Amino acid sequence: MKLYADRTPVAIRQLLTDALVVAWVYAWVRLGMALFDLIQRLAAPGRKLEGAGDGLAANLNSAGDKIKGVPGVPDSVAAPFTNAANAAMSLANAGREQQDIVNDLAWVLSIVVVVVPLLLVVGVWLPLRIRWIRRAGSAARLRSVAAGRDLLALRALATQPLRRLLRVDPEIAALWRRGDPDAVEALARLELRSLGLR
Repeated sequence: MKLYADRTPVAIRQLLTDALVVAWVYAWVRLGMALFDLIQRLAAPGRKLEGAGDGLAANLNSAGDKIKGVPGVPDSVAAPFTNAANAAMSLANAGREQQDIVNDLAWVLSIVVVVVPLLLVVGVWLPLRIRWIRRAGSAARLRSVAAGRDLLALRALATQPLRRLLRVDPEIAALWRRGDPDAVEALARLELRSLGLR
C-alpha cells in the first residue's frame, strides 16, 4: 500500500493536502466546541431563575410552616406563603426548562457545525485519497513485473489524455500493437508518472 507518491512534488502536494484536511477538521471541531460553550452561556439566566425560585420557595415554605406552628393562628394565615412558594417553584421550573432548551440547542448547532464539514471530507477528499492509494499500490506492484509493464502501458493508452500520448509518439498505438518494448516502456512510465510514481 502506497500512501504517498514517489515523485517529490506530488508527495509534497499530497502531504500538504492531508495536513490541510486535518487542520480543517480540527478547526471545525474547535469551532463546534466554542459554539457549544457560547450557547451554554445563554443558560445563565435560567440557572439564576432556578436558584432564585428554589430559594424563594424554600424560604416561603419555611415561613408558612413557622406560622402554622404558632398556637392559635389559623392555617389560613399561612396560605398566602404556601401559594407564593408554589409560584416561586413555577419560576424555578421555568428556569430549568430554559436551561434544557439552551442545552439542546447547543448540542444540535454544535453537531451541525462539525458534521457538515466532516461530510465534505468523508464524501469528497477521502474517496479520492483512497482511490489514489489503491491505484498507486496496484501500479507499484505492476511496475516490477514485465507483464505488469504491459498492463500499465495499456492503461496509459486507455486513460491518458491524447496530448500526452502524442507527446510520447504520434504512432504510439501502432508501436504498442507491434509490441515495441520502447513504446511499452514509455507508456508504462507515462502511467506511473501520472500517479506520481517512478
